[in-house]
Amino acid sequence: MTTASQPAPNPEPLWQPGPDRIADAQVTRFQSWAAERYGAPAGTPGDPAASYAALHRWSVDELTTFWQALADWSGVRFGTPYDTVLADPAMPGARWFPGATLNYAEHALRAAEDPARAATPALLHVTEETGEDNAPEPVSWAELRRRVGSLAAELRRLGVRPGDRVSGYLPNIPHSVVALLATAAVGAVWTSCAPDFGARSVLDRFEQVEPVILFAVDGYRYGGKVHDRTETVAELRRELPTLRAVVHIPLLGTPAPDGALNWADLTAADTVPEFEQVPFDHPLWVLYSSGTTGLPKAIVQSQGGILVEHLKQLALHCDLGPDDRFFWYTSTGWMMWNFLVSGLLVGSTVVLYDGSPGYPDTAAQWRIAERTGATLFGTSAAYVMACRKADVHPGRDFDLSRVKCVATTGSPLPPDGFRWLHDAVGEDLWIASVSGGTDVCSCFAGAVPTLPVHIGELQAACLGTDLQAWDPNGKPVIGEVGELVVTNPMPSMPIRFWNDPDGDRYRESYFEMFPGVWRHGDWITISSRGTVVIHGRSDSTLTRQGVRMGSADIYEAVERLPEIRESLVIGLELPDGGYWMPLFVHLAEGAALDDALRAGIKRIIREQLSPRHVPDEVIEVPGIPHTLTGKRIEVPVKRLLQGTPLAKAVNPGSVDNIELLHFYEALARERKTQDRPA
Repeated sequence: MTTASQPAPNPEPLWQPGPDRIADAQVTRFQSWAAERYGAPAGTPGDPAASYAALHRWSVDELTTFWQALADWSGVRFGTPYDTVLADPAMPGARWFPGATLNYAEHALRAAEDPARAATPALLHVTEETGEDNAPEPVSWAELRRRVGSLAAELRRLGVRPGDRVSGYLPNIPHSVVALLATAAVGAVWTSCAPDFGARSVLDRFEQVEPVILFAVDGYRYGGKVHDRTETVAELRRELPTLRAVVHIPLLGTPAPDGALNWADLTAADTVPEFEQVPFDHPLWVLYSSGTTGLPKAIVQSQGGILVEHLKQLALHCDLGPDDRFFWYTSTGWMMWNFLVSGLLVGSTVVLYDGSPGYPDTAAQWRIAERTGATLFGTSAAYVMACRKADVHPGRDFDLSRVKCVATTGSPLPPDGFRWLHDAVGEDLWIASVSGGTDVCSCFAGAVPTLPVHIGELQAACLGTDLQAWDPNGKPVIGEVGELVVTNPMPSMPIRFWNDPDGDRYRESYFEMFPGVWRHGDWITISSRGTVVIHGRSDSTLTRQGVRMGSADIYEAVERLPEIRESLVIGLELPDGGYWMPLFVHLAEGAALDDALRAGIKRIIREQLSPRHVPDEVIEVPGIPHTLTGKRIEVPVKRLLQGTPLAKAVNPGSVDNIELLHFYEALARERKTQDRPA
């Protein structure tokens, strides 16, 4: 199988860090330190690309030494020492730091122990209602530590023990951070859903793990509207028989329902937190896959694995430290919320925004970055492209002088997104497009503060991650599209899936195609200079006449057109051996899908991508369906178009607007009728 020709690499970088920035970067200091103490290659003066390439090579060739050095450099506190760094490197089932005990929450609250930092903000909370005259609400390190200590003691009083599951039906507010850290302090296992999830979606997740405690709000505000959730919470209480207690958080000011405990009562004491020392591989939290085609996978990650992986990502890759303010637009139903909370591990102030990404206008997130003094602002690629289409001018309209990095994830950032950030936000802006997954709650490739940024490319594979692109025969390729694989274990890989006692579902998810090697399910290209291009999911690849292309390439080209709000492309193998590739388009307000626009769409795909991937039909749709975390739904739509009934093609609770799927279901029926012989 061949691949569609790839755009020629951009020879000149869009941005590159200056000498001072390179010298001050934590990854530079780590490399010098590790060279002296652990035999890492010393940096090459004046050549940061060669320096990082050598450090990365060492980090995967000498995997155990790298992680030992990282734990040492980060000051990881082991309650009991480890016997060895990696007892068994086999995937799945790699065993990291056996014998060691520690606690994630203890590390997240270390800054509170510093008298000079205790009164400074650990959290900054922003809501839609925060007026122009009102500063974001700070929670100091000392206050955060006190609340966690009080709540952890109350959880123990309620009988919560290490390994018990504690759940949250909560928005992105300080209460959620306190509840997570208190749960971790006790050694219990955290799991959360955002309150925009309906009851069925929440139960599909929480019923699997059988929580003993539920933290729940009475409602939330989003897009300028109040959303009451009291009935949903009542249903969760009825349907979760393992609950011993429900804790009421009155965001809308309602009294606690009968039998529920008051949040304020559980967090009022002045209690020093007690941190349960748990084994390195003790569960920290359960995250969930989107669950579009069945029950969501309940992904279990460990206290120690998340601790060291996030210390690496946040310090060495994101270059975050005590002087930084870390803002990422997210909800508690997405792994980026967990990643955001881990900003506390490196002493950064974490910015929590509870509200709509585009209220009262498209520039909302830039306004928050300005008002909170964010130094790293993380968002979705979709938001960046929406700002570009709406002609937002962040650099002109807001004081973003403190923002040193804008990071994006959720989907590949198109080249036009890179250009827009550079032109509309700032020329001296580090643009970090990153890619990873809920499965590891981290990144495989993305931000490196010492490397240049090339348009449309992720800067490099992350340290300790042997990221490769493999052809169908399992051979690594450079400069060609291949399957994203990771050939060595990462500490944050799942320790297991919940309710998967034999590990069959875990193995099927990542290790079936290449036994012993993690196959993530994305198409990528790794360039000769080590940058990475993401092409989209390999399970929704478009293959015509032996030429394959990722759907993300189609979206990037088509959505440059101002008439196209969003698009969805599907490739269907037909029973007669043919291939049907429709492109569905959601039009911008006032646009019409006429012959001229259809021709323009086909021309841009033909000229910029491949003549073979010009769609057979361009079809207007009322909207594009997404998962609850905002990702386009491709595989379920493909199954609908193949004639699979809606109830079997998709889990309704996993979709943001199930009504949109009826269009594709009706289209499949219509095509079947047309194909029927007269």
